[in-house]
Amino acid sequence: MAGLSGGDGEIRLKKTKPSKNARTARKADKHILYQESVQTPEADASFITRTFRALRGREAQSLREDFCGTALFSGQWVKGGRERTAFGIDLDSKVQDWGREHNLGPLGAAAERVVLFTGDVLHTRTPRVDVNVAFNFSYWVFKTRPLLRDYFRAVHRHLKKDGLFFLDMHGGTQSMEVLCERRRKHGFTYVWEHLTFDIVSHDMRCAISFEFPDGTRQKHAFTYDWRLWSLPEVRELLLEAGFSDVRCYFEGTKRGTTTGNGIYSLKERCSNDPCWLAYVVAAP
Repeated sequence: MAGLSGGDGEIRLKKTKPSKNARTARKADKHILYQESVQTPEADASFITRTFRALRGREAQSLREDFCGTALFSGQWVKGGRERTAFGIDLDSKVQDWGREHNLGPLGAAAERVVLFTGDVLHTRTPRVDVNVAFNFSYWVFKTRPLLRDYFRAVHRHLKKDGLFFLDMHGGTQSMEVLCERRRKHGFTYVWEHLTFDIVSHDMRCAISFEFPDGTRQKHAFTYDWRLWSLPEVRELLLEAGFSDVRCYFEGTKRGTTTGNGIYSLKERCSNDPCWLAYVVAAP
């Protein structure tokens, strides 16, 4: 799950003499930095496995990952069982090639159970699957109700009758603010920015940068042009697209803090928060 932690404040970097193996802007691979900073494939796979089993009474085996990028999650999925298969779809063939080398190659024979398609998620056809996912708010590239509804209809067509669609969402008062948050990682600092936000259209531009102990940085290594969708809008469009049931699982917080604890609970009503994260689960 991507991007937001709820106000960690600014960390000023002190320039230090890097060790021989230290990460620098020139030497660091932005895809590896992204995966370490943003994605939580093990936690996502665990949540999907448990939720699917609870709601469907069987094990999920086949998965379609829309906006798959480096296919990190598809690789994680097939690692979970010999019967598991995954289809990944993305527009960027170069990023997929990177994923084949770095994420799928190390899986050995299991990589044969991942098939990547270079194409538009609106039109790429795959076999019907148990689970369809759209993570890291990637579907926010669809900025109009007709386009987002069309995407949800495409997902509906590719799900089995007892399949489930998993999305993630974030919101809260901070989601509409221009802000910059920094989080220290191992050997670098992850920087998440809301560059602009338009209250009329809910268009927002965001960026990810990486800073290093030697003072160098990869500025705006990743940029996003999104519409900030609200939960009511997403739920309504899912139902209009043919889904019969939509449930929201919200992340809890550590006691006495606003920091997420990684535990998601089903709620029908939830008060606002400076920064909340949720899984949305839709059934055909």
